[in-house]
Amino acid sequence: MEFTEAYKQSGPCCFSPNAQFLAVAVDYRLVIRDVLSLKVVQLFSCLDKISYIEWAQDSEYILCGLYKKPMIQAWSLTQPEWTCKIDDGPAGIAYARWSPDSRHILTTSDFQLRLTVWSLVNTACIHVQWPKHASKGVSFTKDGKFAAICTRRDCKDYVNLLSCHTWEIMGVFAVDTFDLADIEWSPDDSAIVIWDSSLEYKVLIYSPDGRCLSKYQAYESGLGVKSVSWSPCGQFLAVGSYDQMLRVLNHLTWKVFAEFIHLNTVRGPCCAAAFKEVDEPLQLDMSELCLGDDFIQGNSENLSDGHIQVRYDVMELPITLPFQKPPADKPNPKQGIGLMSWSNDSQYICTRNDSMPTVLWIWDMHHLELATILVQKDPIRAAAWDPTCTRLVLCTGSSHLYMWTPSGACCVNVPLPQFTITDLKWNSDGSCLLLKDKELFCCAAIPLLSESSEYSSDD
Repeated sequence: MEFTEAYKQSGPCCFSPNAQFLAVAVDYRLVIRDVLSLKVVQLFSCLDKISYIEWAQDSEYILCGLYKKPMIQAWSLTQPEWTCKIDDGPAGIAYARWSPDSRHILTTSDFQLRLTVWSLVNTACIHVQWPKHASKGVSFTKDGKFAAICTRRDCKDYVNLLSCHTWEIMGVFAVDTFDLADIEWSPDDSAIVIWDSSLEYKVLIYSPDGRCLSKYQAYESGLGVKSVSWSPCGQFLAVGSYDQMLRVLNHLTWKVFAEFIHLNTVRGPCCAAAFKEVDEPLQLDMSELCLGDDFIQGNSENLSDGHIQVRYDVMELPITLPFQKPPADKPNPKQGIGLMSWSNDSQYICTRNDSMPTVLWIWDMHHLELATILVQKDPIRAAAWDPTCTRLVLCTGSSHLYMWTPSGACCVNVPLPQFTITDLKWNSDGSCLLLKDKELFCCAAIPLLSESSEYSSDD
């Protein structure tokens, strides 16, 4: 694995959909770099500090959210002299996103007064009144033809279906929710999943014409749904709940066919492999060496700066996992399935129970069982699957990168001084991995995973 040198960043960073460019925000400047060489190919200056960036699907345009201003600025890579500025006046701008055709920008005003569709072709704009959320509650079909926008009026939630060609409302239907949390089209565009807020457990499946195909409610009392995710193949719908369970529904009957519970004690019989991160300090025998004081002092400082090797130890079951009981007198308890992500082939799904923040669970959907437990020293910040193969990488805010495949797990040290990984993102072709520090970033080139390659805890 090869790492680049560190570069400055001040917030959002993201790869272009065509995997050729990397956009980085540095205060009020938008820096566009080539992915292979990381050379600067374009530099744009915005009117204020950049809070958010998003590429258009064609990778030709990119928008910058200046939410403190508040306004939106858009830029073109092929026409650097072209500029676009969107200011919604007193209504403000709380969030912005691209439409699938890369020629329209959707903005949500402050206090969810309206959602506006701005055209970059003819400067026309269309309004949708009373959107339910600023950054959530909008989903596009995979073919880019339709948009589902959640609205609320008269204390009732609705779904508005719009054509992404004419932006006309094709239909509106009410949904049976108490306080709609979010919406998501299925990967094959045949169904829409809607789930309620955490105060009421309810998952609803609707057809595009507004028919309710299924209603799922695991229990009535207690906090409900925390996370929902379609599998890439579209056959499974994973629902993570506050009761520390992952439930998986099938797309034929919309019934639960698998339930995975996250217990703080894992006992046999179980086929899962358990890996625990442990320190492996550098052992230096300097008893017979005669070195200057400056050399010894300098190396002692390096060791104290955190240059400690780590590795995975294979643990035998039963194993007791570190557990944090959330306080009962505070809102939004840190419990339940807060992180959930499918592998690209839909065979595996990784989860994190927020009351066990240092543990990552990897479940095998083919055998409907726990495949692996990764026990880290620090809370897991982010986990991301390789988009081209069954490989998972995660970070914990340390100077190490952790990697898992069905063959095993390994720890990789990032050879950059004072660099701690707080977030990571894959390029869409799997050729490059973006690693973010608080004020820096670097990229890692990870070799393609062959069928014969194996990771071990000693790598």
